[in-house]
Amino acid sequence: MKFIARAVKAAAVAAALAMAAAPASAGTFVYVSAADDAEIVTYALQPDGSLQAGPRVKSDKLVMPMAVSPDKKRLYAALRSKPYAVAVFSIDARTGELALLGKAPLAESFPYISLDRTGRTLFGASYGGHLVAAQALGPDGLPTRADPQVIPTGRNAHSIIIDRTNRWVFVPHLGSDQIFQFRYDAKTGRLASNTPAVVLMKQGTGPRHIILSADNRFAYLLSEMVGTVTTLSLDQKTGLLTEVGAVSMLPPDSKLVPGVPRGAVGTPGANQAPRDTSSDVWASDLHLTPDGRFLYAAERTGSQISGFSVDGATGKLTPLGGTTPTEAQPRGFAIDPTGRFMVVSGEKSDTISVYAIESSGALRFLQKYPTGKGSNWVEIVRFD
Repeated sequence: MKFIARAVKAAAVAAALAMAAAPASAGTFVYVSAADDAEIVTYALQPDGSLQAGPRVKSDKLVMPMAVSPDKKRLYAALRSKPYAVAVFSIDARTGELALLGKAPLAESFPYISLDRTGRTLFGASYGGHLVAAQALGPDGLPTRADPQVIPTGRNAHSIIIDRTNRWVFVPHLGSDQIFQFRYDAKTGRLASNTPAVVLMKQGTGPRHIILSADNRFAYLLSEMVGTVTTLSLDQKTGLLTEVGAVSMLPPDSKLVPGVPRGAVGTPGANQAPRDTSSDVWASDLHLTPDGRFLYAAERTGSQISGFSVDGATGKLTPLGGTTPTEAQPRGFAIDPTGRFMVVSGEKSDTISVYAIESSGALRFLQKYPTGKGSNWVEIVRFD
């Protein structure tokens, strides 16, 4: 009997080891940063679009922008309360659970962070600091102790992305109506200005977030203060952007008016005269479906999502018509890697909304789920 018991135990141990060594089963996990609750909320996205609540990870006040490493092993979250830092979490591929690996100081308060395609450099854009930074990451995914590269730029740097060849970096600046263009050296992890260094956009538009098409031929820029989405072509040899055209995300009957630059965390700036902003355009975020057929943009004053069909050959955008009401003051949203579902957070809401993306591009509301106060950023990770 003892022999049998030992054999059974040994078999159980072997099975557990085999399971641990086996590739992760398919799972899709949603992470939402709740700035005011100092938490990152986890959900498991089910095949039917429903969410299963997971653990809430305590962080620090004003935990806001997040980024996932290219190998999907780590989640980075920028903390916008002093002392400014980045929290680095490991991601359990089976459960989606986060575990804190460590924290490291950041050069400034960053409303946007991202990584290069190798996962060896962390980029940050600082709205209040008017700068960008490139921070080397060690083999463990944590920032090294070496001083980061910090580059003063124009007013109100608002996002930073790298192209799909890992050579060109783009940084929209809301306050100076520019897109800064950089060259990136993957060997050194350093940025250098391209020539020309900036793309000038129309004055008073407020360039905010920028994304790239899957084929790397086009960039799409969301302008916060007027609610336009601009298509730019990307020269593959030079890394330079050229404006192709722009379209409004606002419906024809919109009563919203052009906005003004705001403070570092969404409040009027210290040097800005008191002003009623209740009717200002306040665009926030944009994303493409993985197949590139549809683009969506969020606007906070009207708490709405607008959709566009995308011409893959020309980059031209065509409004789908109308807008979809969503969470109050939607700062961030994400589309799952299958392109079937969208998850939207709202800074003035205690819930998130899930939508199905129909074949026509229309959004069909599925369900709301509880989240934290000040929910502002959404990341979705899928393991196959």
